[in-house]
Amino acid sequence: MSAMSSLRAASSRVIRPGPRTRPALLPEPPSTYVVDCAVYVDGRRLPGHWRHTDALAEVRRRGRGFVWIGLKDPDEQQINGVAQTFGLHELAVEDAVQGHQRPKLELYDDTVFMVLKTLCYVAHESPTTANEIVNTGELMAFLGQEFVVTVRRGQHSGLSSVRRNLESTPERLAMGPDAVLHAVADYVVDSYLDVADRVEEDIDQMEELVFSTRSAVSAEQIYILKHEITEMRRAVVPLGTPLRRLAEGYTPLVNDEVRLYFRDVEDHLTAVAERINNYDELLTSLVNAALAKITLQQNTDMRKISAWVAIIAVPTMIAGIYGMNFEHMPELRWTYGYPMVMSVIAVICGGLYRVFRRNGWL
Repeated sequence: MSAMSSLRAASSRVIRPGPRTRPALLPEPPSTYVVDCAVYVDGRRLPGHWRHTDALAEVRRRGRGFVWIGLKDPDEQQINGVAQTFGLHELAVEDAVQGHQRPKLELYDDTVFMVLKTLCYVAHESPTTANEIVNTGELMAFLGQEFVVTVRRGQHSGLSSVRRNLESTPERLAMGPDAVLHAVADYVVDSYLDVADRVEEDIDQMEELVFSTRSAVSAEQIYILKHEITEMRRAVVPLGTPLRRLAEGYTPLVNDEVRLYFRDVEDHLTAVAERINNYDELLTSLVNAALAKITLQQNTDMRKISAWVAIIAVPTMIAGIYGMNFEHMPELRWTYGYPMVMSVIAVICGGLYRVFRRNGWL
């Protein structure tokens, strides 16, 4: 048989798998609420896609490493499966589902639950026309000995850049899951600094408009900016206590080396809080200045109105006297009576105008 015939015969055979042959399993596509799930051992990410159950089993099989799973806007049913796997407390899970929590730090048995508020600057043409300057979101983190679970709410609270930065520095990831918690807190506080810089530019622009000669800035527009500062304070100031507790050794889940990093984050947060207080005081001063400017403008307008009323009162009074239609009144039949009256009116009105002009009323 020729070589060509052999190839044709081989290609015509149907190869059937034996009873023990199984098709290869394809990786399960990630869930919509699971942003990423990874296993880190000695600071290195293990290859492949992981379910949270398989990831935790791999960590426990190796006896080292940890799991980092990121969730986005999970509902109660979705997060309950993760909570059962990692043993999360039901009260903390309830807070993560409901959201709208103040920044806080809570300890449940061997798990730490931390809530952080995120800030995002909303771009606009001018602070005098913007209805929203700062947008808020939430980040929640569950920290355990073998895992860290991050839950984010809001479009601007992504942690992909944090994960990439940590994976590029394996020595930091090798510290454990508490290093991830520090990186998340540091990322949030750094975003506070960026938002504060942008808001400061708006306040400077508002201040320049308030003290300009002809400005149309109203107190209501300043109050809108002041309300946004209040939103920033609600996100920044309450976070000081959780960071301080982590820096002081609130839980053994945070080792001594990472605690030093939390002190640095706390210092940055303190600087942001002081800037926000300064912004609030400055805006209060701008509100008072705008109200004073409005009052001054009203007084100026009233003086102008009063001056013109006084000038107009002269011809009105004279015309009223000679319009009483008495039969015997002086100068009624005099040839030069009308020119004399008009001259007297012009002289008196011109004199009043010069007086008011000299005094700054007109």
